Amino acid sequence: LYLDGVPVSRIQRAFSVGAFGLKDQRRLVPTRWSITAVDSMISKNLIEKEIKRKRPINEYRVYEFSYLGNRFVVLLTPSSWKYEWIEAWYPGTVWNPNSQEIAMGGDWEGYRGRTTYASIGGCYYAVRLAVAEFLAEEGRQAGVIAMREIHPSFITPLGVWINRESVREALRRRPVKFDSLDEAIDHISKRFSIRIDEWIRTSVLLKDALYQEKITKYL
Repeated sequence: LYLDGVPVSRIQRAFSVGAFGLKDQRRLVPTRWSITAVDSMISKNLIEKEIKRKRPINEYRVYEFSYLGNRFVVLLTPSSWKYEWIEAWYPGTVWNPNSQEIAMGGDWEGYRGRTTYASIGGCYYAVRLAVAEFLAEEGRQAGVIAMREIHPSFITPLGVWINRESVREALRRRPVKFDSLDEAIDHISKRFSIRIDEWIRTSVLLKDALYQEKITKYL
């Protein structure tokens, strides 16, 4: 259905009302479960059958989009497929209402993917679908680190779709390109309110990339 051009939202609704499968085994599924299941299945298929067969990009790219008190930044790196999603919630936001500290968290996968459900929830798969669509359409492979900074002005939870659609919009825009990871990170540091060292501390892939870059300088 997806390859035939049926919108993801329609597939998710059909999945939710039990429109797929053998007639006597069909079940109603909570909407949020169906959304995540469809995002996960389609993105995994694109990654395995399209993206991993392509050449990596040859530069660092930074894409950006802001919407309703959310700032989204997507970093693409010249490497084989890997993916990470990180969120940072300011105090007073929906998922961090009582703390005085910024709450940050994320999850990631390497080239071989993952076998457990992402700890950060369905937003992980929603964004993975957005970036997988983009890379499959471009016919390239890349490492992906997608980040979201949520400010107190974002007061209404809108579901995981806001992440998918906002990252899609970011990737439609012209990226800023760099020759090195350090240059890309320096640019990102100027786009977020939260200090870049906090993003690096939270990110598995950024720490790994920075460490690997330092090692290769001595080879």
